Amino acid sequence: MRKSLFFVLLIVAATGLISPPLALLSGLIYGFTLDHPYLAESKRWAKFLLQASVVALGFGMNLHDIVRVGRSGFAYTAASITLAMLLGLGLGYVIQVGKKAAFLISAGTAICGGSAIAAVGPITDANDEEMAVALGTVFILNSIALFLFPMIGNALHLNQSQFGLWSALAIHDTSSVVGATAKYGATALAVGTTVKLARALWIVPLSFVTAITLKSKARVRWPWFILFFCLAAVISTLLPAFSGPLMALNHIGKLGLTVTLFLIGTGLSKKTLTQVGPRPLLQGVTLWLIVASTTLTLIRFNWIHL
Repeated sequence: MRKSLFFVLLIVAATGLISPPLALLSGLIYGFTLDHPYLAESKRWAKFLLQASVVALGFGMNLHDIVRVGRSGFAYTAASITLAMLLGLGLGYVIQVGKKAAFLISAGTAICGGSAIAAVGPITDANDEEMAVALGTVFILNSIALFLFPMIGNALHLNQSQFGLWSALAIHDTSSVVGATAKYGATALAVGTTVKLARALWIVPLSFVTAITLKSKARVRWPWFILFFCLAAVISTLLPAFSGPLMALNHIGKLGLTVTLFLIGTGLSKKTLTQVGPRPLLQGVTLWLIVASTTLTLIRFNWIHL
């Protein structure tokens, strides 16, 4: 029964009949009510689908817009990552979260959620429990953000560019950024995806600094899917005559991200909440609220913009 239901919900998410937030919600309900029959496989599928779908989204974007948005958001990204890391580590110390878990939660909040944690975790020699705590924390907050951000954006009448920028700076994972901005509008999606992927590139310098500081010999992972996203945008820009097939690939990318959110939702359960515990969750929530409220205020007063 649970296996059949899993595949039925997976197929429904892939058809595009439900929105990304509903796909995530259906996954959450499944994860909290049933034992996942394919938990390990689901995590692998979600990682691959996320990267493949992001590349497919590039076929619907213009390279000139990506360069403009990426260049404009560079300074905000550098400053916010540095401040978020310092603040996160400080909060971890005050709340008495383990050093490695606190570092991973800070990195996940500052850069790009699960991808950053997966990249720097082996470098810090984090064990399975510390990885699970950090990943669980950011995935819980990702789920909340996907539902909460569009409501706040509409209530405050943020334009699409403002909402896309805020989502990229304040939502942890690329999948949730895409899910939230796709619901808000095409411009929000383009801005949010571009700024978030530019932010994800900071995984590399953070990994190098962490490896040098800890004298770790673990291999630094390069996020190659971001390069392929840019190549897809180059193809889209240089070959406008093929806009029909390219936009079809872009649409497939959106469907893939909807499926990704469903799979992420199924991976969260009561066990996840138990593993995380109150202290890491308090650190993650506090850091996230500070980052989200500060960036929103700066955007609202037009102190940061594209």
